[in-house]
Amino acid sequence: MAARWPPRSGKTNTVGKASSQKQSRREMIEKMQREQARSDRRRTILIVVCSIVVGLAIIAYPAIKLIQDSRTKDQALTEFGVASTAASCDAPTNDEGGGTQDHRPDGEKIMYAVSPPSSGPHYANWAPFEKKFYTTDDRPAVENLVHNLEHGYTILWYKDTLPKDQIDQIEKIAKSKLPESSLNKFIAAPFKQDEGKGWPDGKNLAFAHWSGPDSAQKSFGHRQFCGSVSGEALKQFMDKYPATDAQEPNGG
Repeated sequence: MAARWPPRSGKTNTVGKASSQKQSRREMIEKMQREQARSDRRRTILIVVCSIVVGLAIIAYPAIKLIQDSRTKDQALTEFGVASTAASCDAPTNDEGGGTQDHRPDGEKIMYAVSPPSSGPHYANWAPFEKKFYTTDDRPAVENLVHNLEHGYTILWYKDTLPKDQIDQIEKIAKSKLPESSLNKFIAAPFKQDEGKGWPDGKNLAFAHWSGPDSAQKSFGHRQFCGSVSGEALKQFMDKYPATDAQEPNGG
């Protein structure tokens, strides 16, 4: 039999197979690159959308808060919290008052006879008259707030451990339409457990007012402890101890 010419060789198949493998790898790499590009686009879109949502939330929150505060301003404080009969309030106290014009240096820790204080020595500066609600983050010293009592303020002291939903109710009360007897002299502020003697069991907030001297030239501080937030109970306390009944009612 005659020999076949040219003779067969395995090189052609080998080259073709290598070329096919290179093509497959290239296609695979291109596919991975396309998938990565799609993934990058999806991630970019997600980041953009999230940024827009967060930005809108940041813009919207102050606007919503402003609308809520505007509505609250037209509501009477009696619309917030429970009825006075359901607030577990004690009868107001008659604490012996004193400390008018007894101004102490800023920073000096004053130990008050009652907790929370309803009268007594205080710092020369009072808390800002225009601000009516404080949290543990921005509250002035107790000694500053006692000075406000001297000028006819009613202070709603609340335990700093009070649940947030009740603190929210107190904030709304502070921003609501206050009774005329208060002359708008009101502050709600937290009271910490280490700032004075313990309160009666089950009582989470206390109203405080410092009355002016009576016919015998004696003055008294008044505190009323309650278990629950009650705008109605607060109004009754304010009407009983109006802003005009104070050591220096014209101040503030």
